[in-house]
Amino acid sequence: MLLEQFTLSIRHSTNIYPISSSADMATRFTLNTGAEIPAIGFGTWQDEHAQEEAVLEALKAGYRHIDTARVYGTEKAVGRAIKKSGLPRKELFITTKLWNNKHHPDDVPGALEESLDDLELEYVDLYMMHWPVAWKRGDDLFPKQYDKPAMEEIDMIDTYKAMEKLLKTGKVKAIGVSNFCKAEMERLMRNTTIVPAVHQMECHPWLQQLEFTSWHRTQGIHVTQYSPFGNQNVMYRGKGGATKLIDEPVLGKIGAQYNKSAAQVALAWGITQGHSVLPKSKTPSRIKTNLEVDFKLNHDDMQAIRKLNRKIRFNDSSYDFGREFFQDLEDKT
Repeated sequence: MLLEQFTLSIRHSTNIYPISSSADMATRFTLNTGAEIPAIGFGTWQDEHAQEEAVLEALKAGYRHIDTARVYGTEKAVGRAIKKSGLPRKELFITTKLWNNKHHPDDVPGALEESLDDLELEYVDLYMMHWPVAWKRGDDLFPKQYDKPAMEEIDMIDTYKAMEKLLKTGKVKAIGVSNFCKAEMERLMRNTTIVPAVHQMECHPWLQQLEFTSWHRTQGIHVTQYSPFGNQNVMYRGKGGATKLIDEPVLGKIGAQYNKSAAQVALAWGITQGHSVLPKSKTPSRIKTNLEVDFKLNHDDMQAIRKLNRKIRFNDSSYDFGREFFQDLEDKT
């Protein structure tokens, strides 16, 4: 029943994530700000020295949604690629993120300026709180104390309120969050004025989080999926079993119906639900094929994929950060 509600909301609602098509026929979703976000974004986490060329390749291929973050160390590379592309700024949707060491309200405006300087942009389309945790103030991205991050007693509510003020400057078009659990989302919305435009979270056929993503839909918050291929990243090798998500026979069988790969089906699964997806690659051929997910999965496809949910979360920084995350979500028993 939940899956059917997802499909109906995408097909028939004019208020919840209406789907439109741009001139290049790329699927886009409407945020609660009225702005449109391309369904397929290009992720830039890791491989810092390869990102300028990769992002430029992505922009040439047709991507118009680029996702970066302060901690990735890729903002300068993204900025150079944008400049080299020659594309008009208004055609692009650029996201970056506030890192944990800049959560103090007095530090938030300066953190944004540093990102804009490196991106060589006058504004970003989306500015996100990367994690709901504050670290020691300063320029050290990973301040340590007893082999764990040095924490600060800064309420994420105060950080978000400082982000709200950025909207008045015109240097940020929308604000959002990443890696929050449901209790944190509910507390945020009770104590702030502006509903997040986007929540970026790990989501893929092995970690579907159907109830949580459905809740976002009722609140008018768009979901962007990172790690849409699950354990494809070498960092996650061995977790969740020896196989990779993109080796799932069910995804391959569905893809054969559309002359698509299992990886493309994994992306289409997210887009069919009304989510944006953030694949990443350094390989030109894969960059192009990841963009070619211009097909919607039918009800039977979605039901088959629903059975794949192993509730495996690959990106959980609880141990490294010294704080428990995702306590009320899937993969927490």
